[in-house]
Amino acid sequence: MTETAATAPTPPQGPAHASRVGGNWLMHVPIPLFALVMGTAGLGITWRKAHHVLGVPAVVGEAILALAGACFVAITLLYAFKWLRHADEVLAEFNHPVRSSFFPAFSISLLLLAIATGPYSEALTLGLWGVGAALHLTFTLRLLGRWIVHNHQITHSNPAWFIPVVGNVLVPLAGVRLGFTEISWFFFAIGMVFWIVLFTIVFYRIVFHDQMPAKFMPTLFILIAPPAIGFLSYVSLNGGVVDGFARVLIYVGLFITLLNFSLIRQFLRVPFFVSWWAYTFPMAAISVAAMEFHHLNGYDEMAVICATLVVITTLVITTVFVRTLVALVQGKLFVPD
Repeated sequence: MTETAATAPTPPQGPAHASRVGGNWLMHVPIPLFALVMGTAGLGITWRKAHHVLGVPAVVGEAILALAGACFVAITLLYAFKWLRHADEVLAEFNHPVRSSFFPAFSISLLLLAIATGPYSEALTLGLWGVGAALHLTFTLRLLGRWIVHNHQITHSNPAWFIPVVGNVLVPLAGVRLGFTEISWFFFAIGMVFWIVLFTIVFYRIVFHDQMPAKFMPTLFILIAPPAIGFLSYVSLNGGVVDGFARVLIYVGLFITLLNFSLIRQFLRVPFFVSWWAYTFPMAAISVAAMEFHHLNGYDEMAVICATLVVITTLVITTVFVRTLVALVQGKLFVPD
């Protein structure tokens, strides 16, 4: 028995090891992984905007957007294979009270890629935008309908519930440029109204009930996205006028960003999870919103804030991307939840 123990081979690492200890690794590919596309595309759009507002090289943003497109194709294929091989696992995710909120990250990725392809192909932009908007409306109806007709615990609510809302507010960013102004107002109205409703529910849950599990702590950054994207969409819809409502949106977004930064010690204690990607897209959103506000108003003070946000956003997303690659190489990315 001693000899057997002494000569036992070292257990292998990587996806193959994960397959043996936790079942086929493919069944553990998580739907929240599409947040990687959102964050990467958001960073590319941030640098594209920084090129126009702050004068940074254009190639940086375009290269990052190309990477986002490649990531979208790779993750879509990966999840499609999961669907073919393990449809029951996909159905379980879609019926989960928390993880189901991440399915609209797929349609949001399409909407972001529509923004990315805008300067290159109107036909491709129209296709991505049309499919993304229609699919996102479908997800929104399905998830909101489920919340209405099924029982839920207050602890099921968390900032990830904003993901269906954020997608609706994103629609005008490409929709207005494509000439679909009235449709864009339709999606914007849905997003803004339900943002207020969900913000009330989620904030009540955060304050008056048990703290969220550590892996969901990064989702607090999602609170930044609705007002930030709302500002960008609103000024697109009204012709670039920064009125009182626009100021409310951008300043609420900046305040929630500061609020999250004030909790930095709590966030630094959170070990790596795929949920770290919740940090990324909201940071990109507030960075782009701040630069658009600076561009439209010309406040010199905003230039410093914009540059600071771009640097922080780049560092955050780069860090999360690297940590994700490390987890993938170590076989720790696709494991049982």
